[in-house]
Amino acid sequence: MSQYVLRRLLVAIPSLLLATFIIFTLPRLIPGDVVQLMLEDKAYGKDLDDLRAKLGLNRPIPEQYVAWLGRIAHGDLGESLWTKRPVAEELTRRVPVSLELGFLSLVFAMAVALPVGVLAAARQDTVADYVVRSLAVVGLSVPGFWIATLVLIVPAIWWGWIPRRPFVELSRDPWAHLVNLVLPAAILGVASAAAIMRLTRATLLEALRQDYVRTAWAKGHRERAVLLKHALKNALVPVITVLGLQVSAILGGTVIFETIFGLPGMGRFLFDAINQRDYPVIQGVNLLIIAVVVVVNVVVDACYALLDPRIRY
Repeated sequence: MSQYVLRRLLVAIPSLLLATFIIFTLPRLIPGDVVQLMLEDKAYGKDLDDLRAKLGLNRPIPEQYVAWLGRIAHGDLGESLWTKRPVAEELTRRVPVSLELGFLSLVFAMAVALPVGVLAAARQDTVADYVVRSLAVVGLSVPGFWIATLVLIVPAIWWGWIPRRPFVELSRDPWAHLVNLVLPAAILGVASAAAIMRLTRATLLEALRQDYVRTAWAKGHRERAVLLKHALKNALVPVITVLGLQVSAILGGTVIFETIFGLPGMGRFLFDAINQRDYPVIQGVNLLIIAVVVVVNVVVDACYALLDPRIRY
C-alpha cells in the first residue's frame, strides 16, 4: 500500500511542475500593466522603468520563473506588490475560511447525494426515482452563483431581510461562525450533490445486476444488507473519482461565493489580486489550490486501493 501511494506521489510531481509554469505565465497575459496601475496612470518613462526594476519585473520571464521556484523551494511565496505583506502570512489567515467552506460543501453534497442515489437505485422507475432525477437535472443546470444571488436579493426585496451576516471569527463565536458558512456551503454543494447522486444511482444499478448480488439475494439477505454491504462498496469507486474532481470545482467556486457572501477567504483574496494584477498573490493562491487538488487526487487513488485491492496490485 505504501509503495502504491509513493508511486502516485511521484507521478504527481511532473503535473505540479507543469501547473507552476502555467500559473506563473498566465497572469502576465492579463491585459493591463500593474506598474501603471500602481502609479495611477500619472507616470511614464523613467518612473515606470524604476518601479519595474524595484519590483523585479524588468527581468526576462524565464529568469523570474526560476527565481520564483527557488523561493517556493524555501517556503517563500513572495510579497504582495501592493501591500508588501508576505503572501504566506495573508494565506494563513484566509485559507481556513476557504477550507471550511469547501469541506462543509463536500459534506453537504455527500450527505444528500449518497442516500438519495441509493434510494433512486433501489426504487428504480418509481415516482421517487423520477422526482430525484428531475431535481438532479435542475441542480446541474442552474448556476450556483445565480441561486446565491437570488437567495440574497429575493428576501431583501419581499421581506426586507438579508441572509448575509457580518463575518464572525471562529475563536469569537463558533456558532455564529458556522451560521456564516452554512448557507453558501449548501448552495455551493448543490451541483456536486446532483452529479454525485446521478453517478451513485447509475453505478449502483450496474452493481445490482452483477452475479454476486444475485447470490446475496438468493441467500436471503435483507435489502439493506445487499445494497450497503455488497453492492454499494463496489459502486463507490467511480463515485470517489467524481468526488475528487468536485474538489477542484468547489475550490474554484469559492472565489465567487466568498465575494457574494462577503467571506474573507482566499477566493476573495484572489479576486482582488486579479483586479490589481498582484502577481505574487495570484501565483501563491493558485499554487495552494493546485497543491490541494494534487493531494486530494493522491488520497482518491489511495481510496481506490482500499475499496478494491486489485487496483494496488
